[in-house]
Amino acid sequence: MIAIIDYGLGNLFSLMSSVKAIGGEATVTRDPEEIRRADKLILPGVGAFRDATELLAKDNLGNLVREQASEGKPLLGICLGMQLLFDKSFENGVYEGLGLIPGEVRDIKERIPRDLKVPHIGWNSLNIRKAHPLLAGIEDGDCVYFVHSYSAITPSENILATTEYGAELTAAVARGNVMGSQFHPEKSGTVGLRILRNFAEM
Repeated sequence: MIAIIDYGLGNLFSLMSSVKAIGGEATVTRDPEEIRRADKLILPGVGAFRDATELLAKDNLGNLVREQASEGKPLLGICLGMQLLFDKSFENGVYEGLGLIPGEVRDIKERIPRDLKVPHIGWNSLNIRKAHPLLAGIEDGDCVYFVHSYSAITPSENILATTEYGAELTAAVARGNVMGSQFHPEKSGTVGLRILRNFAEM
């Protein structure tokens, strides 16, 4: 069973529908015991980093996610959920993340040409940097769907894939059992469904 953590932000039910479409079992929950019983966790997220950290602090959900990750349970962060995996974000201030993957989250305007629109919205190709079970069957150049204004900066050993948007931006990461995708697998057609299937089969 995959627990999709409901802390108040994210495309929860479209994500659950996508997991079910690939034959996985999923539930949307914020119940601590249900989260502990789950085989795997997905941390979704759409919106602002500060709001997400405040919501995760309620009912101690942030610490619960850290606890479960430290015990080796597979965890996948999606979009803002991926950004929350890092040490800190500089989105409208400086805010602490979950600290599960070293690095920080910065405004893409600091890195891309001024004539490019922010947020980075739409389909873009993946540049595969490292083989990993999460990306099994995914090829260099496969396209996925992005919606983001901030991007993670992390040591290269954590980067599974990047995308090009006037600069090389982090698209997928992993450190042990903790993984993340800046793009939305649930909005990325057959490529996204393959990634979700890979996660469900870990």
